[in-house]
Amino acid sequence: MTLPEIDAAWLAEQLQGLLAIPSPTGYTDEAVWRLCGELDRLGVDYELTRRGAIRACLRGAEPGSARALVTHVDTLGAQVKRIKGTGRLELVPIGHWSSRFAEGARCTVFGEDAQARGTILPLKASGHTFNEEVDTQPVAWTQVELRLDLPVSSREDVLAHGLDVGDIVAIDPQPEFLDNGFIVSRHLDDKAGVAAMLAALKALVDAGARPPVDLYFLVTIAEEVGLGASSVLVPDVASMVTIDNGTTAPGQNSSEFGVTLAMADQTGPFDWHLTRKLARLAREHEIPFQKDVFRYYRSDSASALEAGADIRTALITFGVDASHGYERIHMDALVSVARLATAYALSPVEIERDREPVSGPEGFTHQPLAETPGEG
Repeated sequence: MTLPEIDAAWLAEQLQGLLAIPSPTGYTDEAVWRLCGELDRLGVDYELTRRGAIRACLRGAEPGSARALVTHVDTLGAQVKRIKGTGRLELVPIGHWSSRFAEGARCTVFGEDAQARGTILPLKASGHTFNEEVDTQPVAWTQVELRLDLPVSSREDVLAHGLDVGDIVAIDPQPEFLDNGFIVSRHLDDKAGVAAMLAALKALVDAGARPPVDLYFLVTIAEEVGLGASSVLVPDVASMVTIDNGTTAPGQNSSEFGVTLAMADQTGPFDWHLTRKLARLAREHEIPFQKDVFRYYRSDSASALEAGADIRTALITFGVDASHGYERIHMDALVSVARLATAYALSPVEIERDREPVSGPEGFTHQPLAETPGEG
């Protein structure tokens, strides 16, 4: 089977467009609208949940035992915790990320009917005033504050400008797309995954390729706070492959090139059979890949299982350097992920028993057993 071609330029265009739209968890509507527009242009049927998670579908040759690919469009961000008497804002994070990477960030505060630009600064930001204390102050969200680009010097001033406690703070992505294929930006987790999944969908549509069973393309809106795919699945989905970032760092086996196939995260091993099928597909189609285990990581797969979905799950990732910080990826990984997603989409169903949620033992899978020493 020859895989349809991935349009790398279109993929990059989608990523640039998504990065331009602020979408911290809880503020994802406009990103959802953009994705709906792209699905309309591709001619793919889709529906939205009440809060905006997307469920698109390519109909397969046979019903039952549907598959899903899932990504998330929500990103890290912050919220206003308190308005200080100085007119500065105390923040709490949206999602799990260090205030170390918030220091110096440009951002936008979204109030009910107002918005304002600002900068997140450490409490002691001026070396001319605090000398060495600038370097010795602790790293914590209580040690930073948001300086608004408004003429404010009191709590009342801030309120008068229409801003208040609970307002959403979106961090500027500051993307750079380099000629050598590297992409540097905040929020590549998981907007790069969304772009890769869209590129796989476009390749299938352009080629007129029909998957063997229904294939759902899911985009969730609250993965960064642990909810993810907990409420977007349909009952006939039997297996789901999550597309998200892999953590390239000392002690990890991930790479910014090829696909990183996650074997486990903090919630435990991914499905034995599905992960090995993905590895086999990568070998068959000469898609470079490596395997890794993520100890401090969870994804849409975890939220689906915790919500009670009895499905096989796996995780394919594009390597991200400095994840949840100043992130960097390479286009090679995004194209590789998109290619593996198309290979999975078009591959035959191998576990026929999965067509039914519950059945007898006939057709149930096997796993290899160790040979007993001394027996022969």
